[in-house]
Amino acid sequence: MILVTGGTGLVGSHLLLDLAKSGKKVRAIYRSEDKLSEVKKIFLYFVSAKETAFLFDSIDWVQADILDIPSLNEVFTNIDYVYHCAAIVSFDAKNAENLRATNIEGTANIVNSCIIFKVKKLCHISSIATMDIALGDEYISENFTWHPEKAHSDYAISKHGAEIEVWRGTQEGLSAVIVNPGVIIGPGFWDSGSGQLFKKIDEGLKYHFPKTTGFVGVQDVSKASILLMDSSMENEQYIVVSENLSFKTILEWVAESLQKKGPHTPLEPWMVFIGWIYQSIANILWGAKKQLSKNDYRSLFEHSYYSNEKIREKTGFSFTPVKSVVMETGVLFRKEKDNIASP
Repeated sequence: MILVTGGTGLVGSHLLLDLAKSGKKVRAIYRSEDKLSEVKKIFLYFVSAKETAFLFDSIDWVQADILDIPSLNEVFTNIDYVYHCAAIVSFDAKNAENLRATNIEGTANIVNSCIIFKVKKLCHISSIATMDIALGDEYISENFTWHPEKAHSDYAISKHGAEIEVWRGTQEGLSAVIVNPGVIIGPGFWDSGSGQLFKKIDEGLKYHFPKTTGFVGVQDVSKASILLMDSSMENEQYIVVSENLSFKTILEWVAESLQKKGPHTPLEPWMVFIGWIYQSIANILWGAKKQLSKNDYRSLFEHSYYSNEKIREKTGFSFTPVKSVVMETGVLFRKEKDNIASP
């Protein structure tokens, strides 16, 4: 049987759909009942209501918390493979303690349970945030070494700490792979992560910023994770990025997908410095009301390029163009908005 943690999140819900459609026996962890409706909504984007009900009910849902070790004993019974998607994503300094608890301690609990229950393989969903910054236009690869003396966000530190727990597990005999996705684009969670890009453009966002980074569709993250899990490859990590793009380009595509006017005013450093429109920026990138830190401010103007050569060469994986993902996501956003607006 397969276990998915974080099954009510963006990656986890799409992963559950792919696994359930393939006929695999799946168990998923959830913390609150209200989150389950989000999973059903994701399923309905891609399959009929009848199939959604069938696939959702085929999953063994267990209420548990990765920080509650006793609750994991029931969860891990008869589990052979684990996809660890559960994590907190936040760049607010106020959440530093929660980040470290969930992302590091929670991962340690999952790794320990995998070892105790003799799980055959673990797939850990990490982030490109754990990859160090390159110089100039150099492409960042899996070979880049983490430099603790450099400035890192609390989120990046917590995800790096989680990876250390996974590597520790491999030293104790656990077979594992780590997936490092870029900014994940996909439907369903319009109030968090990249989903806010669609909501903010729909509301008339006027500003764009020059930051460049790696982007990938959520379905590609799911498919790549399954591919790596089902392969003989182990104890390695893989950057999962389709393309390196500027947020200006992404925002223009989002506007096109929503048939809206795109942001036309470039964000200048002095605007951020004096605090102009910081709330819109924070909402888009972090999904929380917060003051921009020095690292946050600097990151808005950074250009980072990530190499997907390793996963392409080792597995033959083919990525979906990001513009196609954005357009499809925009269609679903508009459809959902129209349905809500209908009496």
